[in-house]
Amino acid sequence: MPKPLIGVTTYLNQARWGVWDLPAALLPAAYPRLVQASGGLAVMLPPDDPSAAAEAVARLDGLVVAGGADVEPARYGAEPDARTGPPARDRDSWELALIDAALAAGTPLLGICRGMQLLNVALGGTLVQHLDGHTEAVGVMGRHPVSPVPGTRYAALAPERTEVPTYHHQCVDVLGKDLLASAHADDGTIEAIELPSPTWALGVQWHPEMGEDLRVMRALVAEAVRR
Repeated sequence: MPKPLIGVTTYLNQARWGVWDLPAALLPAAYPRLVQASGGLAVMLPPDDPSAAAEAVARLDGLVVAGGADVEPARYGAEPDARTGPPARDRDSWELALIDAALAAGTPLLGICRGMQLLNVALGGTLVQHLDGHTEAVGVMGRHPVSPVPGTRYAALAPERTEVPTYHHQCVDVLGKDLLASAHADDGTIEAIELPSPTWALGVQWHPEMGEDLRVMRALVAEAVRR
């Protein structure tokens, strides 16, 4: 059986390598390595015209919306906080269109950090624009425990309290339509969200690609195989 094709969204930033200093579609190698270690075949999805999202999703078996810049507050009807980072409008437009296309097609979807926040915004939810305690230092991944909500898809994957790698300063505020909170940090922050079955859509606020726990990505890949 061929490996399922898992699309992973990318950054679009100025980058330097060798003699070059050019705009580049970037993705930390930990993302495709996590897909590969979980049994999938990873393909990068750089920002494109949102009208191409349905065609892209139609060629995928699963979709991962990766971490990155803060979601532009205008996307959820808010004014920017002074601590909110500069917008990545091309990514916002493309990834929101990908999420809509994946949900419409029933394509398994995993949102990681920013990707979880975008899933919430795509379904009409809002975000807290700044909170403390979920980042160790600038450029340094922190760790803290998350507790699953019994009876959820995430709890079925990871029924115990689990320490996770974390690096974020924003989080879900009001949940989007039909979304359920499926894990929390000790301070009450929503750390995972999901849609009820039969839709397979899960968001995690932490960075599984920076840890050793494969369960979340393996679940996405298994669902992609099942479909």
